[in-house]
Amino acid sequence: MFLAPLNYDKYFNKVFSSERISKRFLEDFLEADIKEFEMLKGRHRITDDAALVEFDFRCKIENSFVILDMQQWYRRDNNPRFYLYHALNTGLQLEELPDRRVLYDYSYQKTKKVKDYRYLKPVLTLVWMAHDNLGFRDDYMAYAMTPELVTDFIKNERLWRKPEIIEILEERARVLEVLGNQNKDIDFLSKNRLIFLLQRNIVKNKTNAKYRKWFEFAQKTRDPDNKEEDFQEYMDDEIFVEIMKRINKKDLTEDDFFYIEKEKEIREEMDRYEQGVYEEAIKKIEREAKKKVEKKIEKEAKKKAFEIAGRLKAKGFDDEIIADVTGLSLKEIYDR
Repeated sequence: MFLAPLNYDKYFNKVFSSERISKRFLEDFLEADIKEFEMLKGRHRITDDAALVEFDFRCKIENSFVILDMQQWYRRDNNPRFYLYHALNTGLQLEELPDRRVLYDYSYQKTKKVKDYRYLKPVLTLVWMAHDNLGFRDDYMAYAMTPELVTDFIKNERLWRKPEIIEILEERARVLEVLGNQNKDIDFLSKNRLIFLLQRNIVKNKTNAKYRKWFEFAQKTRDPDNKEEDFQEYMDDEIFVEIMKRINKKDLTEDDFFYIEKEKEIREEMDRYEQGVYEEAIKKIEREAKKKVEKKIEKEAKKKAFEIAGRLKAKGFDDEIIADVTGLSLKEIYDR
């Protein structure tokens, strides 16, 4: 092993604790030249009763607050948890939000001090999915608040099954008008984005994008037998050279190797679990398919039996004989 696995939390945090590295990653993914960048703390206690919430990485860039969190495996609480992180990404701005005085009693002209929510910034929450692709085929999947009118337009089966181009264009114009509404900062809602970065897909799709090299690099570090020559293409990039220094094997301690081994065991266990789920799903499909075939055969056999019973009955055979020949019950023959 030349480099420790970047996807493991310990080394992910070690790498992205560097302002230079994290800033460059965001620039490559967002395809933007970030002028303002401020590292923020990742550990927070939201209320007296709430459990401690900890992000892998949080920062402020220009006009947005950003969270970047690594997730190795799918967990059943993933999506609700990351939605909570996304919401907290907004809520934590209360720490530095300025106050303002508002009038609350017009009769006596009394005022009170409240937070000035006009200074809230949009948030960007990036979830780096190291293994699971959530059933998607794209490099990443982004979610943002949009008017329900947009969803209704897409899901309107009547509109699309019998397409009348004029009606479609009229509805599209109505949707675009709503999406383009910037009155009184209503577009603030759509500027908040929760994005799942799907490492497996990015590596497989080989999209011609700046961010691809980050995920291919991470994927290579997942190989426990990775060698220095595996990373030759990164040697002329000073940011990746710094990353390699931070997770180089020669600087790992005994505790590091123990940590890596334990994480490897968890990974192997999860692989076995996922394979078991996959195999069970295949078996279930096969069982259901077999049942459908058996039901179809049974239905056809029953239909043939009734045809034979009809002919025998027309020839005057007793119901008992017909039942014996066809396998039908006396009730089935009588009711027919």
